[in-house]
Parts: sequence; structure tokens; C-alpha cells
Amino acid sequence: MNIGHYPKEFNPRIHGVYNPATYYGKPDPLSEVKVGQIGQWLSRRNYGPQAMASAVSRTYWRWMQKYVLVRKASVAPFVQTAMCLSAFYYFFQYRSHSAHRHAKYH
Repeated sequence: MNIGHYPKEFNPRIHGVYNPATYYGKPDPLSEVKVGQIGQWLSRRNYGPQAMASAVSRTYWRWMQKYVLVRKASVAPFVQTAMCLSAFYYFFQYRSHSAHRHAKYH
């Protein structure tokens, strides 16, 4: 396992300082894939647990660098976190409050 190490695609001579929000692998964007080649594109993806954890980590660091780790931070990260928690709570408690619908029975 490569936990705690740089990605094997990272080369400090080429990329410079390491940024945890950057994918250092070969670029293969979905925007350049034709409709008939989507199956081939999906088969080239890595669906392993370490690849998924790396993708979540990169997403987290992109969000941190865009909203939290800035010089003049706004209220946006707090609002986004509150909205995510509200949505999670709503879906978590959906069964208990789905039977309490306001409706007229006549």
C-alpha cells in the first residue's frame, strides 16, 4: 500500500511542489470522449479502494483550497457544510417523517 507516500506518477522535477488536489496521472478527460467510446473509457478507470480514496482526498483538498484556505474566506464553506448536513439528516430521517404528510382526506 502507498499510504503516506507520493503518488507513483508524481515527479518533483517535472511537477514542482506537491499539491494534494492535483491528479498526476495521464490526462484522459470525459469531455474528449465520443459517445461510442464511453464503455472503453469506463473500462480504463481504476475502481480499486485506494483509487477511490485518492479521488475523495483530491476532491476534499480542491474544496479546501477553493473555499477554506484562502486569504479572505467567506461564509460559503459554513453554508455548504450546513446544507450537506441538512440533506444528510433529511434523507437519514425520511422514513420517520414520510408518513406525516399534510393532505386532505375527503
